[in-house]
Amino acid sequence: MVSIEWETPQDFFDELDREFHFTLDPCATEENKKCDQYIGKEFNAFDISWSDYSESVFMNPPYDRTIGKWIQKAHEESQKGITVVCLIQGRPSDTRWWHDYVMKANEIRYVKDRLHFGLNGKFARANISSVVVVFTPYCQGPPKTCSINTMGQKMKKASGE
Repeated sequence: MVSIEWETPQDFFDELDREFHFTLDPCATEENKKCDQYIGKEFNAFDISWSDYSESVFMNPPYDRTIGKWIQKAHEESQKGITVVCLIQGRPSDTRWWHDYVMKANEIRYVKDRLHFGLNGKFARANISSVVVVFTPYCQGPPKTCSINTMGQKMKKASGE
């Protein structure tokens, strides 16, 4: 069975963390957590109010059919007054959950090039693109958009923009 629990590249996470100061990772294992506080598989992150534990959440959900449920939860938690930053695959813009929740985000950051995710200590280039969806407190969209590089840094606009 192919794993759906890929570790976020540390440099990419660190750049986002400098901006958002994350304190909770709700989609983690002991081995791939990015924050001291995390919600592992032994707990149901959908039944826990993230806003009770953090004001700034980093989420790299499993890349499987539950992703819509994770994005819905991220949006719902942002409506409680917290920031939730989601690293997700970049090709599901035709899905219901994209239109119902991502389009209510504050920002969508498109990652130029492919990230290298880790599994069992080894990192490999992703076979799909990635985006970062930023749900700020009480956001209702429409989202601003920008491009970021694989280090998580915003890219300069082309001349004339």
